[in-house]
Amino acid sequence: MTNEDRKIREKLQQKTWNEIKTNDSWAIFKIMAEFVEGYERLSKIGPCVSIFGSARTKPDNKYYILAEEVAYKLTQNGFGVITGGGPGIMEAGNKGAHRGNGTSVGLNIELPFEQHDNPWIDNGKSLDFDYFFVRKVMFVKYSQGFVVMPGGFGTMDELFEAITLIQTNKIGRFPIVLIGTKFWGGLIDWIKNTLIEEGNISEKDLNLFRVVDTADEAVEHFNKFYEKYQLKPNF
Repeated sequence: MTNEDRKIREKLQQKTWNEIKTNDSWAIFKIMAEFVEGYERLSKIGPCVSIFGSARTKPDNKYYILAEEVAYKLTQNGFGVITGGGPGIMEAGNKGAHRGNGTSVGLNIELPFEQHDNPWIDNGKSLDFDYFFVRKVMFVKYSQGFVVMPGGFGTMDELFEAITLIQTNKIGRFPIVLIGTKFWGGLIDWIKNTLIEEGNISEKDLNLFRVVDTADEAVEHFNKFYEKYQLKPNF
C-alpha cells in the first residue's frame, strides 16, 4: 500500500468514525422521544399488572389458557393488564383483559417472533418501541406487579431485572408471581442449591417472588400484598 493509499484509507476511516459519533448523538433525541411518549400515554392507564411469557406459546397450550384466565381475574379485582403486545402469552394476557372489560395495554417491539400487535389491545393503548431498555422502564414504572409465565430469554431478562431492582432498593417492592411449579422448579432449585450455597444471594431474596400454579393463587397474592402494605398506584 502506497502512502497516498494509506492517507485515503485513514480519511475514510475517520469519516466513518465521525458519522458514528454523530449518529450516536442524534440517537439521544429518539430515545428521549420514546420516553416522553411512553410517560405521557401510560401515566393515564391506572393500576395495572404486567404479564410476561413466550411469544411462541400457542392458543391451545395450557399456559396460554392460564395466562388468559389470570388476566381476566386481575381485571375483576381492579387491575388492568400490560403485555409486550405480541402473540403467545402476551396475546393471552390482552385477550383476558379484554374479556374482563379491563384496561389492555401492549408495549410492542419488533422481534423475529412478534412483529405486530395482537388484536386484543385497547385502541390508543398500543405503543411501539425501538429500544428494549426504554420499554423495560415502562413495564417497571407503570406496573403494580409482574406475572411471569413460562418463556425464554426475554422473559428471564424481565424477571431478573425486576428482582435485581427490588433487591438493590432501586425501586419499591411489588409482587412478582411466577406461574407453573413444574416449569420454574429447576430454576428455583438452582437458585437455592447454587446461588444461595455459594453466597451469591441471601436466603431472604427468595421472598422477592412467589411461585404458584393457579390464577386464583396469583390474584390472591396481589390482593394480599396491597392489603398488607396499603400501597397505592405508583404514579
